[in-house]
Amino acid sequence: MNKNRGVNWQVVHNYPPERWVYLDVQKRSMQELGRLSAEEFQKAPKWPLVLVLDNVRSLSNVGSLMRSADAFLVECVYLCGITGTPPHRDITKTAIGAEKSVRWEYRSETEQAIQELKQQGFRVWALEQTHGSIPLHETQLTHQPTAFVLGHEIDGVSQQALALCDGAIEIPQFGSKHSLNVAVSGGMALWEYARQSLSHES
Repeated sequence: MNKNRGVNWQVVHNYPPERWVYLDVQKRSMQELGRLSAEEFQKAPKWPLVLVLDNVRSLSNVGSLMRSADAFLVECVYLCGITGTPPHRDITKTAIGAEKSVRWEYRSETEQAIQELKQQGFRVWALEQTHGSIPLHETQLTHQPTAFVLGHEIDGVSQQALALCDGAIEIPQFGSKHSLNVAVSGGMALWEYARQSLSHES
């Protein structure tokens, strides 16, 4: 291994020299990351994966979820009820342009979006704490097209929307709040879907 590349190196010293691990900690450039343009993203194949935002109040959360949707090749984001829609500067602030790359559609009623997706063959999961919810890490997500329903920051997914979902997924938590920000929860669910998809591809 060439250690003379002008790169910062860290050595894990807790092991004998033959087990030392050298970590290249130089950040990659934008060119090395292989970022797609908005036009290239729109033409790129997507995972059969959708987000449904059920009356998400904060425009910052909408933008953050769009940014995560871009990162994980989400097919579409449904913005429902009081959920804000682009263009809006508060969405752009956290989406950093993802609102222009990710396809989105507005529905006045979340239930309409869920029914449409189920007719298209999507399995619709609510991210919510219910009596019958399944821990995220135990949920099989990649056997069919998947939609995640994310709810209002205070009230969560509405009972009417929950009644139409195929099931509920819960992110295990161990502190005093048992309440994650909706954009954080959405990002975790998207990554779990991506992780399972990549595992099946390898």
